[in-house]
Amino acid sequence: MFDVGKIRKQFPILTSIRTGKPLVYFDNAATTQRPMVVLERLQQFYSQENANIHRGIYQLAYEATQEYELARKKVASFINARVTEEVVFCRGTTEAINMVAQGWGREQLGPNDEVLVTAMEHHSNYVPWAVVCKQTGAKFRVAPVGSDGRLDLSQLKKMINANTRVLAITHISNTLGTINPLPEIIALAHEKQVVVVVDAAQSIAFDQLDVQHLDCDFLGFSGHKAFGPMGIGVLYGKKEYLSRLHPFQQGGSMITKVSQEDIQFKPPPHGLEAGTPPVAEAIALGVALEFITGIGLNQIKEHSQTTLQYARDQLSSIQGVRILGPATDTSNILSFLLDNIHPHDIATILGTAGIAVRAGHHCTQPLMASLGINSTVRASFSIYNNHHEVDHLVSALGTVKKIMS
Repeated sequence: MFDVGKIRKQFPILTSIRTGKPLVYFDNAATTQRPMVVLERLQQFYSQENANIHRGIYQLAYEATQEYELARKKVASFINARVTEEVVFCRGTTEAINMVAQGWGREQLGPNDEVLVTAMEHHSNYVPWAVVCKQTGAKFRVAPVGSDGRLDLSQLKKMINANTRVLAITHISNTLGTINPLPEIIALAHEKQVVVVVDAAQSIAFDQLDVQHLDCDFLGFSGHKAFGPMGIGVLYGKKEYLSRLHPFQQGGSMITKVSQEDIQFKPPPHGLEAGTPPVAEAIALGVALEFITGIGLNQIKEHSQTTLQYARDQLSSIQGVRILGPATDTSNILSFLLDNIHPHDIATILGTAGIAVRAGHHCTQPLMASLGINSTVRASFSIYNNHHEVDHLVSALGTVKKIMS
């Protein structure tokens, strides 16, 4: 049975006080909190196991290397990669997508090619492709989002043509919570031999990611959105595509030979991981994914959506509230507006009540423009949130209206 109270006890930050009030953390789309098992694993590494990897032949370095590579295996298993070598560690989703855009796109794209993104993309899956199109002369195209916050699949299908080389698409909108039907979309793209790059930042700790089932060519996610540390993320790529990915950075650890005449890189994944990696963070990410598996992604998804629906119902009863995005089949994200009150003012007042929400354009300015707004308030829920906290949010929004009226 899913016991929210038991889960909450594993997150020490949830007992903290902010502005004199108990913390209510509704900013999980930006970053999740960390359970004790992750925090303890980080401490254990730095206090008992710290050594650089893939270099030293002494026992401590060997053990650190083994733990780092074990973490890679845990990630591969979690996303069902065909082989462990398809998992590349990086800093996060942003770096993962930049690695593909610069390491593959800059080499492969030309003036006759097109790159297709959607209007709901986070800037990290929008800007790198716009930049690489300017560098290569490729055409940058944007698939529209309807007023309901969903992609128009018929329009998307029309935009995928013989010149399309890349489709960069988010699994779940970080602003609206829209869940895109990736298997259907990826199948459409592959009919035209289009390379598909998936931003899975919002889905890694919400829904099962099976890269073989999705059949995506590249996929990126961040550890800190999955109860893991900041500064660690993953680029997944099919082996045949990773082998054609030019190293985004060059330096130590990723070469087999360096001379004045020649430089030879290691094959992926190590040839794409220049320098000293975030070893402790990678190991702790493996623990975080085990934590998710222990609870069960199905239970996490069900609880998050139940909390979301309760919040939608409660906020809908507040006069002046406008909820953005699809009314059904969404994730754990609720974006809303309240009367003519600026989202930043709403978030500031909620903050004085100990409630952490996000206000702004959420790094999705093209989406905001398509919706005819500048910003929203975003509440996003996770496994440790409960209905009592939602009730506190509703009460605090009443205070917002009184203060700003």
